[in-house]
Amino acid sequence: MPAQPPSTLPPFDSSDPLGLDDLLTDEDRAVRGTVRQWAADRVLPHIADWYERGELPGIRELAQELGSLGALGMSLTGYGCAGASAVQYGLACLELEAADSGIRSLVSVQGSLAMYAIWRFGSEEQKQEWLPRMAAGEVIGCFGLTEPDHGSDPAGMRTHARRDGTDWVLTGRKMWITNGSVAGVAVVWARTDDGIRGFVVPTATPGFSAPEITRKWSLRASVTSELVLDEVRLPADAVLPEVTGLRGPLHCLSHARYGIVWGAMGAARSCFEAALEYAGTREQFGKPIGGFQLTQAKLADMAVELHKGILLAHHLGRRLDAGKLRPEQISFGKLNNVREAIEICRTARTILGANGISLEYPVMRHATNLESVLTYEGTVEMHQLVLGKALTGLDAFR
Repeated sequence: MPAQPPSTLPPFDSSDPLGLDDLLTDEDRAVRGTVRQWAADRVLPHIADWYERGELPGIRELAQELGSLGALGMSLTGYGCAGASAVQYGLACLELEAADSGIRSLVSVQGSLAMYAIWRFGSEEQKQEWLPRMAAGEVIGCFGLTEPDHGSDPAGMRTHARRDGTDWVLTGRKMWITNGSVAGVAVVWARTDDGIRGFVVPTATPGFSAPEITRKWSLRASVTSELVLDEVRLPADAVLPEVTGLRGPLHCLSHARYGIVWGAMGAARSCFEAALEYAGTREQFGKPIGGFQLTQAKLADMAVELHKGILLAHHLGRRLDAGKLRPEQISFGKLNNVREAIEICRTARTILGANGISLEYPVMRHATNLESVLTYEGTVEMHQLVLGKALTGLDAFR
């Protein structure tokens, strides 16, 4: 093929150096633009203050606004959900996490965990009762799997449900639960005589409480809670009927991890953009620091990993839309993109120098948030072992 004449080449775009926008449809770009504008209007002007105060005020109003955008349960179909493509949902996650990981976590837990569990494994009655209100943001949901002593090994959970006549009675504790203290419904996984089952638990049920976890240095603009279930009595139809065993919660986690693959790149993009702008205006030794070789090397490496990560997320999204995405491939994306996002944030901090620790810039906030993202939905070690097992055929988990 003959070389393309230089005069016909599009100009280099520092915000899209690989031309990845060419992979998007007009509808994809419209979804991205809508979510980006909402975040710019409703989150960015306030997020540093929310983070410093360690709270997310007006979370119910924010949830309803996100519902009106179609961002809750975005890739689900029916029941008031938007039925968007996986790529469009990923783009929304990227834009939300570019504002703050806590905002993306609100959306991910609502749509990819609580709503998805009901949509995928619930009865028609459960779907009709909860999903339309959750899609509208009228009811916030949470997802109770992790326990104080069982995180990476959910098979060891101690929360249990026993039969009492036709009722179920749940007892146990869950830990590090996003949205817990503001949720109107919780999807709780518990051990039963028949195996691990999921239960749809209205949070007003007697015996249920959700004390908020405070004194966090990460995800400060996010509601994080403990769930306490003290002889919570539920009717027989509270159980999710379509799944038994760990396959249920793990399937939901895979759906949530996919959003993280995109979201982490949003945090990374925010830090890269802050560093690039700062390097062009901060002067030392008589010129902008962006004119020094070492700074340019940092910016180049950050751009390479950022846009490789976005390309990886896009590829996984297309596979998910085609029904071909395997859990191991999601682990590939979560492992790579969160790790690289943290490194981009840390490098951005060095470019900003002392200003990098100030909440006047987004860098340290994103860096501390990503320390939580690195852990939840599977630690680095767990995803390494998922890939190791897939590559070798040998199980090294135990």
